[in-house]
Amino acid sequence: KEDLKLFAEMGFTMLRVSIAWTRIFPTGEEAEPNEKGLQFYSDLFAEMHKNGIEPLVTISHYENPFYLTEHFNGWVDRRVIDCFAKFCHACFERYKDQVKYWMTFNEINNTLKLPYLAAGMVVADDVNAPQRQYQAAHNMFVANALAVKACHEMIPGAKIGCMLSLSTAYPNTCRPEDVMETYQLRQRSLFFSDVMLRGRYPSYIDRKWEELGVQVQMEPGDFELIAQNTNDYLAFSYYMTSTHIAGMKIRSNTGGHVGADNPYLEKSKWGWPID
Repeated sequence: KEDLKLFAEMGFTMLRVSIAWTRIFPTGEEAEPNEKGLQFYSDLFAEMHKNGIEPLVTISHYENPFYLTEHFNGWVDRRVIDCFAKFCHACFERYKDQVKYWMTFNEINNTLKLPYLAAGMVVADDVNAPQRQYQAAHNMFVANALAVKACHEMIPGAKIGCMLSLSTAYPNTCRPEDVMETYQLRQRSLFFSDVMLRGRYPSYIDRKWEELGVQVQMEPGDFELIAQNTNDYLAFSYYMTSTHIAGMKIRSNTGGHVGADNPYLEKSKWGWPID
């Protein structure tokens, strides 16, 4: 409560918070939600409104129930979709009078870069890793669409967005090799917002999957569900700016893509070039 009071004194009128899945469904498979967990967030949102602060709620922020990782290897298993849909329904039902702004998955594009964090899945660094990661991504797209549908039906006027990690990467030079490879690098992230905001898989992913030998398993009705339930807005995290040189090894950390420095940008105290 003291933190929220200080936050309000600084003049902020919106605060992004998250609901821990395991506080509501400890394993993800329970039939009924945990009342103590639900009440915790009811109290939080009430205190926020008391201070004139609008909640912006991320439903899943890097905290998939570990039980689902142990038993299903996270989002690579389609059964997790139903667990997430149940979680969303419980949240929308309980907080429909307190929360009007929602996001589904924090930094969903990190399913390709940080799969354990973003998708609760263990992925060995081998040639089959892309198969498992893109399968998890598709399952999350379906779950996202179900969440959008439920949110719009249960909370009229609510907005529900998608959220990506989008630290900026520029070509290091104007050489065509740098430009094209940077463009392809950015597609790894923007593929996710293409699906969630435009409601369809972009054509370039077919070529990428062919190159990687990926064959994503989909069920009838998936495309229609995704097309009919697109997110209302795009949110993103920005940590730093880097540049990319064709042929350099792609590396990431919690701040995003780690490439070559831009000599024209100052660095933060963490050593991150800030644009």
